[in-house]
Amino acid sequence: MAEAVLFYVVAAVIAGCALGCVLSFNIVRMATYLFGTLGSVAILYFLMSATFLGAIQLIVYAGGTLIVIIFGVMLTSQSPWAKFAPKRVELAAGAVVCLTLFGGLVTAILRHDWSGAAAEPGRFAVAEFGRALLTTYLVPFELVSVLLLAVMIGAAYLARVEK
Repeated sequence: MAEAVLFYVVAAVIAGCALGCVLSFNIVRMATYLFGTLGSVAILYFLMSATFLGAIQLIVYAGGTLIVIIFGVMLTSQSPWAKFAPKRVELAAGAVVCLTLFGGLVTAILRHDWSGAAAEPGRFAVAEFGRALLTTYLVPFELVSVLLLAVMIGAAYLARVEK
C-alpha cells in the first residue's frame, strides 16, 4: 500500500513539474522544472527496482543533459531571466503534436496485452552493462562527448559580444 501511495505522489510531482516546464515563460524556471521532472522519473525507476536505469537517469539525463541545457541557455541568452514568448501558431502546433502523441500513447496502452509474464528479476547484471559500455560502446559515447563539447564551444562563440 505504501508503494502505491509513493508511486502516485511521485507521479503527481512528475506531472506538475512537466506542466511547469511546458507552461513557464521563464527559461531558468523551465530548466528547474525539467530537473524536477527528470529527477522524479529516476525516483520512479528506483521504486520499480530498476536501479541501473535510475542511476543512468540521474547521471546522464538529470546531470549531464540538464547541465548542458543550463549552460547553453546562460551562454546564448542576453539575460538569464529572459522570457520565452511563443507565437499563437507555435502554441497551436505544439498542442496538435501533444494531443497526437497523447492519443497514440492511450491507444498503445489500451491495445497492449497486460497479462504477459513479468521478466525474472536479476536477469541483467549492472556489471555486464558496465563492461559493454567500456568495451563495445566506448567509441560512440566518446563521439557524443566530443559533439557536446563542440556544441558548447559553438554556443560560447555565438553568444560573444562583438564590438
